[in-house]
Amino acid sequence: QVQLVESGGGLVQAGGSLRLSCAASASIVSFNVMGWYRQAPRKQRMLVATITSGGNTNYADSVKGRFTISRDNAKNTLFLLMNSLEPEDTAVYYCNLNTYIMNYWGQGTQVTVSS
Repeated sequence: QVQLVESGGGLVQAGGSLRLSCAASASIVSFNVMGWYRQAPRKQRMLVATITSGGNTNYADSVKGRFTISRDNAKNTLFLLMNSLEPEDTAVYYCNLNTYIMNYWGQGTQVTVSS
C-alpha cells in the first residue's frame, strides 16, 4: 500500500512555469515506472510523461520539449517541471506508480493556465 501525494499545482499565466511534486509513502527504488497523467474536463485521463526506475523517459507529443519528468529515489519523490505552459495544459495532474504488481494513483493537483 503506497500513498502518493501531489503538490505544486496552481494558477499560472501562459508562458509561465510550474513544478509538480509527488511524494510517495514508500521507497521507489525498486523496479517500477512512475508517471504523470492529466485529465481535463470532459476528457479522458491521458499520459503526460513516464520515467522508469532506470531513468528512461517518455513524453506525450503535446508536452515534449516543454516538460521534464524526473525522480529522486532517495527522497521517494517524482517531479514534473512544466515550462512554456499553455492554456491547453489546464487539467488535474495525477501521479502514478506502476510496480508491475500494483498500480497506484494520487488524488491529483489542479493546474490552471490562463491566457
